[in-house]
Amino acid sequence: MRPFQIHTPATLSDAHAALLAGDAAIVAGGTDILGETKEGIISPSALVSVGDLPELGGIEVSASGASIGGGVTLAEIAGSADIARLYPALAQAAASVATPQIRNVGTLGGNLCQRPRCWYYRSPLFDCLKKGGDTCFAVSGSSKYHAILGGDGCHIVHPSDPAVALAALNAEVEIFDGSGFRRLAIVDFFVGPSRSMISETVLGHAEIVAGIVLPPPAAAARSVYLKAKERRAYDFALASVGAYLEMDEDIVANARVALGGVSPVPHFAAEVSLALEGAAAGEIDAAEIGQLAVRHARPLSDNRYKVRLTANLVARALTILTSDEPPQ
Repeated sequence: MRPFQIHTPATLSDAHAALLAGDAAIVAGGTDILGETKEGIISPSALVSVGDLPELGGIEVSASGASIGGGVTLAEIAGSADIARLYPALAQAAASVATPQIRNVGTLGGNLCQRPRCWYYRSPLFDCLKKGGDTCFAVSGSSKYHAILGGDGCHIVHPSDPAVALAALNAEVEIFDGSGFRRLAIVDFFVGPSRSMISETVLGHAEIVAGIVLPPPAAAARSVYLKAKERRAYDFALASVGAYLEMDEDIVANARVALGGVSPVPHFAAEVSLALEGAAAGEIDAAEIGQLAVRHARPLSDNRYKVRLTANLVARALTILTSDEPPQ
């Protein structure tokens, strides 16, 4: 492993300046980037530590919504009574990540920006598309955990659980670029291989995720995050769903459904969302909607199970949200 320096800036501006110098990389909790460094995927000359920056801390909830700093840990989000009450899908997603030890140090910004866990990408033995090669080895190789939607040549899946919940909750990402802040919808923050083969986000060089902004939920809003995995702890999603419904008495006034573990980016299921809007809760065919969510699936040889698994998760989420006593 190449030796590297550690910079501990006092402000976001200092962090941005440090990132501009050479091939420095950002680190917060370190649960991903240190692994990438040890595996030889990246070899930065310096790591810029931002986990303790006051500007990236805090959870603020008001009548206008909520803001969560990029340096807030997943444990803080999972343990926030306000987040659990207003945005249960996000609290559930944060609580589902890895282990308590990782949630205690892993940050929201770092979780959103983590790199793919594809074993071909992570292995030094394979010069795959994601690393600048010319082959996605999952196509003819072992593809059990790979994408069934939106592969576009590279069949990674995005590893973040909170990203899926945030897509369903219509969140925005706040980005610091050195001169100020800009916001964009979280579904526009991530980019698939058709737009960029070497990056998964729109972040430019030295840009930093400063936080997440959530709109206020409607009075009759309900949300849930469900995740299927092989082990009960310390595992990534085989498939997941984040679902948000706004009810007008018995009618779905607004719906947003996002999928995880099945696509190179958190997959916003637009067809599902449109099919739900205007429907009476008691007349929704959850199984049919689940099938609609995977209508465009193109599984590889080893991951056909994800089609049925994802459809069933969507159906289960809708059944939970349209029941008489949805989870709080």
